[in-house]
Amino acid sequence: MSLKNYSHEESKKLSMIELANAIMLDEKKAMNFKDVFEQIANIKEFSDADKAANIAQFYTDLNVDGRFITIGSNMWGLKRWYPVETMDEEVAAAPKKKKKTKKKKKEEESLDLVEEELDIVDEDIEEMADDFDDDEEDEFDADLEEDLEDEDDEDDEEDVEDEDTKDKK
Repeated sequence: MSLKNYSHEESKKLSMIELANAIMLDEKKAMNFKDVFEQIANIKEFSDADKAANIAQFYTDLNVDGRFITIGSNMWGLKRWYPVETMDEEVAAAPKKKKKTKKKKKEEESLDLVEEELDIVDEDIEEMADDFDDDEEDEFDADLEEDLEDEDDEDDEEDVEDEDTKDKK
């Protein structure tokens, strides 16, 4: 079916999808969506308002109709031009990996927080250890002084006892 087979009046009465099929058969190659739609709009004599009202419906019809296939980059062709084996190769573009920057940033932030928290704890532990050492030294010094005083007192008592025993003898 070619557009040449139809008069201007007959081609105006055809649906947009039938016109697209005829246009692609005449061109014998894949075409950009906008180019196909512009040719259809010229044949049907659409105004700018008609174009705006019909472009979405035409795109939907192209997707739904089994005769058409997207080749990528908004290029459309007829399915019958492409063997099944090559269709998968040409049409299926390599899937792009999604960036995981947000998740990675969150993980880095949480790791930074954990490290900061650990640093604070380490600093606190060092301060506590220093304070403990100071307290322990103070207690040790106080205990030592008490022990020395006690020994002195005991020595004094022994001396007094020794003197008392000497006096009694």
